[in-house]
Amino acid sequence: MEMYREGYETYCLACENYGMESMNFYLYVKNLTVEQLNAFNQNTQVCDDYEV
Repeated sequence: MEMYREGYETYCLACENYGMESMNFYLYVKNLTVEQLNAFNQNTQVCDDYEV
């Protein structure tokens, strides 16, 4: 579940950057497809690799 939480944080930052309102965590996990969740999680992992 921690991976989804990290992906959700990335999603919230993206929404904030584009001036959009983000959905809550429950709706994020419930409504996004597995592919979308994996894409957010993969993006989070890539960002973590560069934050050395």
